[in-house]
Amino acid sequence: MKIFLDTADVKQIREAYEWGIIDGVTTNPTHVAKTGRPPAKVYREICEIVDGPISLETIGLKAEEILSEGRALAKIHKNVVVKVVNTVEGLKAVKQFTAEGIKTNVTVTFSPLQALLAAKCGATYISPFVGRLDAIGHVGMDLARQIKTIYTNYKYPTEIIVAAVRHPLHVLEAALAGAEICTMAFDVVQQLYHHPLTDLGIEMFLNDWKKVPKQ
Repeated sequence: MKIFLDTADVKQIREAYEWGIIDGVTTNPTHVAKTGRPPAKVYREICEIVDGPISLETIGLKAEEILSEGRALAKIHKNVVVKVVNTVEGLKAVKQFTAEGIKTNVTVTFSPLQALLAAKCGATYISPFVGRLDAIGHVGMDLARQIKTIYTNYKYPTEIIVAAVRHPLHVLEAALAGAEICTMAFDVVQQLYHHPLTDLGIEMFLNDWKKVPKQ
């Protein structure tokens, strides 16, 4: 499973990418707003750091607006993936982007039928928001599993990006469900490395090594 970093914080992206486990980046208007910087500068800097898919989101609601924004975003770098909302107008734009060879990530997806429609329009990626479903009493990962089953049944090439990930258990469940990608915040990536028994094991080995005769 590929691991994407979900942020527009260039400092975090640079640090995590150096760890050697980050395969791409997803951004959204909220992340970009938090930087307090012009979007174009942020996007170009991310593209210079990460050699992998970088999702940049459109904000228009009409297909014509989405297409105009998306074409401009796609020109920034060959790795840019145009992020589009999962609506009638959004999927109309996805269909056209696909015809033009522009990769897309269909976002704010909350049902398997939305995911089916996105795949039919040629979406490169689909982003089910599992954490947001958990927050309203649903089992978010059920959505990812249902999408995986549908795509497998009909051999859709659209890849699943499990999104709105809140903790390492979501990452584990995404991997077990067979999702191609899981995107997460910097702090969740950090948590993947940690286990108390690993810390205790290292401490024990180092303490025991101190007892070993040096000559």
